[in-house]
Amino acid sequence: MFDTLKRDLDAVLKRDPAVHSRAEVFFCYPGFKAVRRHRRAHKAYLKGRYFLARWISSRTKKKTGIEIHPGATIGEGLFIDHGAGVVIGETTIIGNNVTLYQGVTLGGTGKDTGKRHPTLGNDVVVGAGAKVLGPITLGNHVKVGAGAIVLKDVPDQCTVVGNPGRIVRGPAKRPEIDLNHGDLPDPMLDKMQQLYKRLSQLEKVLTEHAIKVGCAGCPVEDCPGRENGGCQSAAEAQ
Repeated sequence: MFDTLKRDLDAVLKRDPAVHSRAEVFFCYPGFKAVRRHRRAHKAYLKGRYFLARWISSRTKKKTGIEIHPGATIGEGLFIDHGAGVVIGETTIIGNNVTLYQGVTLGGTGKDTGKRHPTLGNDVVVGAGAKVLGPITLGNHVKVGAGAIVLKDVPDQCTVVGNPGRIVRGPAKRPEIDLNHGDLPDPMLDKMQQLYKRLSQLEKVLTEHAIKVGCAGCPVEDCPGRENGGCQSAAEAQ
C-alpha cells in the first residue's frame, strides 16, 4: 500500500513543474486525491460491495470534478493534471505512468455490455479535451493531441491528432514519458504545402511551354508569352 502511495506521489512530483513538495501533492492536488480514492473504491468493487464503491466514486466526483468508475483498472503512477472534467469508464484499463490532462474522456460507445471502454498502455499521454472512445487499444508511449477524438487502435509510439483521430507521426523512439503534447504536426498544413508545391511546379511547366510557342499575342492579359513576339493562334486570327 505504501509503495503504491509513494509511486502515485512521485508521479506528480516528476511530471508537474509547479509542485514543491509531497505534502502539497497529498493535501492540495485533486488528481492525486481522485486516484487514491479510486484505489479504495476499486477494492470495494472487486469484493462485490458495489454501493460502497459507487458512493466513494460519487463523493470523489463532487470533491474533485473527476469521475472514475470504481470498476476501472488503473496501473501505478497515473497523473491527472488539473483534472476538471475527466471521465473514466467502467471497463477502462490504464497502464503504468499514464498522464491525463483536463477534460479527457475514456468512454464507451453505444449500449454494448462487456469490454466497451479503451485500454491504454504504459507511458501514454492524452492531451486536454481529448476523447478516446470504445473498446480500442492505445499502445505504449502513444501521444494523443488536445481535442482529438480517437476511435481506432493506435500502435506503440505513435502520435494521434484531429477529429476523427489520425496517426500523423509513426512509430519513433521517445523519452520514457513525453509530456511535450504541444509539439504536434499539423496534417492539414502539410497537405496544403504539398498542394502548393505541385501547383508551383505545374505553373512553371506551363510558362516554359507558353514561351516556346510564343504566345505574346494571347488575349489573356498576364500571358507570359507576350514578350516573345505573340502566339501563332493570335497572329492567324489577325
